[in-house]
Amino acid sequence: MSRHKKIVSICLHAILTILAIIWLIPVFWLVLSSFRVEKGAYTSNLWPSGFTLDNYIRLFTDRRLFDFPRWFMNTLFVATCSCLITTILTLMVAYVYSRLRFRSRKGLMNISLILGMFPGFMSMIAIYHFMKAIGLDQTLLALILVYSGGAALNYYIAKGFFDTIPRSLDEAARIDGANRHTIFWRIILPNSKPIVVNTAINAFIAPWVDFIFVSVIMKDNYKNYTVAKGLYTMVDKANIFEYYTAFCAGAVLVSIPIVCLFIRLQKYYVAGVTSGASKG
Repeated sequence: MSRHKKIVSICLHAILTILAIIWLIPVFWLVLSSFRVEKGAYTSNLWPSGFTLDNYIRLFTDRRLFDFPRWFMNTLFVATCSCLITTILTLMVAYVYSRLRFRSRKGLMNISLILGMFPGFMSMIAIYHFMKAIGLDQTLLALILVYSGGAALNYYIAKGFFDTIPRSLDEAARIDGANRHTIFWRIILPNSKPIVVNTAINAFIAPWVDFIFVSVIMKDNYKNYTVAKGLYTMVDKANIFEYYTAFCAGAVLVSIPIVCLFIRLQKYYVAGVTSGASKG
């Protein structure tokens, strides 16, 4: 490697290191605050005067105002159900667009792609009134329907991945008497672990971290809050001094499942993104 390339490489690594440190500072501060003895969001000293586990214990024992365990289970239930429904619908639609040829195929693909570009919160008021009209407002089922309802619009990455799978597999299966249903579930999906994991992770994270839709749909139904909405109530003007450190502890606990999930399935996630984006 030439001297010039070495200098450029060192500079790039230095810049990336600085950016990584800047990105990690808020995370470090959050974790540090979750173990802090002092109350309130602002303190006169940067380093805590003492450390304690009481903030974490309080989340599960002091449930008079903030029922964190219930919110956590609500979020886990909604995220899991939405993940399953969204993953199945997305992969099925992507397979249809990838393998089948019919008259309105391109038109439907273009319409789905255009609709998918609009942010979901543009329709949240209409969705809320629709849910209210059918008696599903302020329910966990409403959240599941909202999060998984637009699954078919996110087909393009999965379709790109399915396009890379040789059609000879389908043809060989058809010769052996397999129908489309059997080909999809027993041949295509077992050979598509990266895109299945990629779709599942994205489908799980979306309801786990969402705040906008749950705020609109749940309104004041305290028992059906998810962690995003519930933790937000801890840092309003009336409660921020008393519960800020508990809020930090809750934020740390909420991030653990996502971090573990991503670390465990990272190789599949990256492979799904790169393969799905290589052909469309």
